[in-house]
Amino acid sequence: MSNNIVPSESEMSLAELRGDCARMAPHWAVPAKTSTKPVEPSRIHGVTVPPSSARLIDAMSDYGD
Repeated sequence: MSNNIVPSESEMSLAELRGDCARMAPHWAVPAKTSTKPVEPSRIHGVTVPPSSARLIDAMSDYGD
């Protein structure tokens, strides 16, 4: 029985992984950025938000302003 341990592919170094990614990057397609229109409030039906959650979201500037 041999005590020689051969590293598996999953044990590659971070530098090797970054190099592989850099070589593959030109082959990856970037999807075209699409813009989406906001949904009209009149089209949203059946959504129930508990009052405590509504207050939380209302207090968050990203959502309430």
